[in-house]
Amino acid sequence: MSQVNMSERLKYLLGETRRVAGLTLESGETLPPGVYTSPEMYEWEVERIFKREWLCVARVDEVPATGDYLSVEVIGRSIVITRDENGALHALSRVCRHRFMDVLPPETTPPRGNLSRLTCPYHGWTYRLDGRYVGQLAGAPLMQGVDFDRSTCRLPTFPIAEWNGFLWINLDPDAEPLAPHLQGLTDKLGSYDFSSWITVDTMVWKSVAANWKVALENGAESYHHIGAHAATLQLLMPGQNTRVDDATGRWFTMLNPVSKQAAAGEDNGHPVLPTLLPPWPGLTPEQRSGMIVAGIFPQFLLAMTPDNAVWIRWLPTGPTTHDTQISILMAPESREAAGFEEARTVYRSLVSQVQAEDMVVMQGVQRGLAEAPSGRGRFSLLERPLWQFQRYLALMLMPSEASTQQCKQSGAARSESG
Repeated sequence: MSQVNMSERLKYLLGETRRVAGLTLESGETLPPGVYTSPEMYEWEVERIFKREWLCVARVDEVPATGDYLSVEVIGRSIVITRDENGALHALSRVCRHRFMDVLPPETTPPRGNLSRLTCPYHGWTYRLDGRYVGQLAGAPLMQGVDFDRSTCRLPTFPIAEWNGFLWINLDPDAEPLAPHLQGLTDKLGSYDFSSWITVDTMVWKSVAANWKVALENGAESYHHIGAHAATLQLLMPGQNTRVDDATGRWFTMLNPVSKQAAAGEDNGHPVLPTLLPPWPGLTPEQRSGMIVAGIFPQFLLAMTPDNAVWIRWLPTGPTTHDTQISILMAPESREAAGFEEARTVYRSLVSQVQAEDMVVMQGVQRGLAEAPSGRGRFSLLERPLWQFQRYLALMLMPSEASTQQCKQSGAARSESG
């Protein structure tokens, strides 16, 4: 959608996003409801954000061995992540180059497995996984005698990157490297190194009736502990005690300390969050004092406690729907610890309960947005990451270089220092 063909409605929504992004936190206000409901806005976001940004889709422990594969769906794209015989990871289109069949159709193929070739079940075209020939055609039955050069036929590839054991892909073949953008967050996490942690449980919620930004904004603040999670998280980590760190870029962090009533003692003046399994070694007293939350725009959240971590992946499926995937991570040695299965069950139950509570408010907010076409709200200081998210949106969605410069001048530059 070019700026020339842009509707007046979309121009208004983008203009308001730019205006609101220029406000201070103290005078900040919510975006217009249409930003969360407009099909045009959603299409613009897909083009300007989700087809250009690094998106977290999996964990490296989901494809640990040669020949392992993992199928993922990303913004209408069918993709497979593979590991070749040299240990390298690849992200390939699953669409056969013959007549566009999914080479790993979900109707007949498990989402994870192991194979030496990708073979299309329609006509038997086969693609390699090995080294520099990854994705290149290895076989095409009965194609002799036609004008066809199999050496130039291969599945499209997408940039793929690993950060702390998380796998990210980018639909833009010319994407800049991911790691430099996250160096400040890597430094911030300090003793936490999730590269070796393993996925012990995964839950998926399909077609949640809320815009993806509603989901992200809900996860980006703990203010709602006092309401939505009054009987769960609020009792353990009261929302009003949250410390939100200063940040101006694409990622944010905050600390949810355990309440004194629920603490399992004290360490150098910090309360200690009770755990069901041995905590990760080398953590600071502050890191053991509660839950550290780190978010990366546009669709990633990581909640870290001393003995486990929960990571959330949101992917939009339409203007007012999204898919949510939540996985629980633990250190490899946790599997051998006494009480592992009991702890996994308890943490899964807590995650499910918290998500159920979040579903009520996210879907309730989406209904409210549809009924309040001109309404606006104000931010608490605990909602700083939402204010920061507005600046990210303004920068990513600007339709021209001139407006991007205006956004930068208003203090919304995409700083990666945190």
